[in-house]
Amino acid sequence: MGSSYQESPPLLLQDLKVTIKESSLIFPSDETSDRKSMFLSNVDQILNFDVQTVHFFRPNKDFPPEMVSEKLRKALVRAMDAYEFLSGRLRVDPSSGRLDVDCNGAGAGFVTAASEYMLEELGDLVYPNPAFAQLVTSQLPSLPKDDQPLFAFQVTSFKCGGFAMGISTNHTTFDGLSFKTFLENLASLLHEKPLSTPPCNDRTLLKARNPPSVTFPHHELVKFQDCETTTVFEATSQHLDFKIFKLSSEQIKKLKERASETSSGYVRVTGFNVVTALVWRCKALSVAAEEGEETNLERESTILYAVDIRGRLNPELPPSYTGNAVLTAYAKAKCKALLEEPFGRIVEIVGEGANRITDEYARSAIDWGELYKGFPHGEVLVSSWWKLGFAEVEYPWGKPKYSCPVVYHRKDIVLLFPDIDGDSKGVYVLAALPSKEMTKFQHWFEDTLC
Repeated sequence: MGSSYQESPPLLLQDLKVTIKESSLIFPSDETSDRKSMFLSNVDQILNFDVQTVHFFRPNKDFPPEMVSEKLRKALVRAMDAYEFLSGRLRVDPSSGRLDVDCNGAGAGFVTAASEYMLEELGDLVYPNPAFAQLVTSQLPSLPKDDQPLFAFQVTSFKCGGFAMGISTNHTTFDGLSFKTFLENLASLLHEKPLSTPPCNDRTLLKARNPPSVTFPHHELVKFQDCETTTVFEATSQHLDFKIFKLSSEQIKKLKERASETSSGYVRVTGFNVVTALVWRCKALSVAAEEGEETNLERESTILYAVDIRGRLNPELPPSYTGNAVLTAYAKAKCKALLEEPFGRIVEIVGEGANRITDEYARSAIDWGELYKGFPHGEVLVSSWWKLGFAEVEYPWGKPKYSCPVVYHRKDIVLLFPDIDGDSKGVYVLAALPSKEMTKFQHWFEDTLC
């Protein structure tokens, strides 16, 4: 059950030769709505950073990039009538010290650009090319730093007639599922249809209880003053090796079968759980002990991953909830266990992290955020873009060839990407680690598969 992995492509383009043609602000079509502020939950509060995604499209003779840009501009204007916070600005409420969104209609960014390359010349779109950042705009030079939009859209044309939609959103605006719903709604408007799923923008549905009550220990969270290291969300200047490990649907199936053989059955053996267990084992065993090159087997390792809580609350959140309805699940074990326990047991420990998140646990975590200032903290975070389905959205000009985030240097975040075309149930595992750790990670990856 061997794996395949790829090094950095030999001719990775470092400059996509992108020229900005026009940069402007767009506004909701309904300018009569009253100005108001939008409450942000404690989950939203800690996610004040930009997320950038790029969606690549093949040439379509019926939809040249110039036409696409104009259609997108008009559709986004209409979309902001329902998603009015996208034209607002983040601010700190002076009375509470909390972030909220001032829905002041200040506008979202809209940029058109052109690359001197053809889409095919960009090479392997799965590989995390830092140059893809040129396809996204997050800061408008014409605006002061404290008046930057929460949402910016860039359409970049390629010489072949293909194009890319680059979207920058502040993470307080959407989580992965609600962003997918936004894209589906945008596609509906482009098809001249009503919104497919009218959004629920009421973030008070995840408001802390009064008084807040922390009823569980939250090992996945740490107070700012108690943390001596950086958060997993922060980029690093350390040199990292990037490597992509491909798992086919057949390999994932065999991992699930192997895990089921030694699992007790009270945790579901899912594709996500087995891939996350594989990543955790490799990452934990690749970290060298302080005094030498051998792994310290008594060291405790903690893995984090996001869990959607929409259906876990009582009452459930609407599926159309736009905010961050995810909490961080955790699993922890000594490296000795990760080395010696049957693979099925490691999968169980991972699955127990999600099972732990009940309605009461979720409310306890939200209340923790009300009482303390802190953030998720662990050795490694698995960030899954695998089954979000961004590339399944059907626009008038077709589905994206590929959709991906713009990736930066974060050695404690392992990303899961969907396959490009073809094997929709396969997954790419992207790891970025110092050279020595990467060598060990690869060894344990192969070892676990065998």
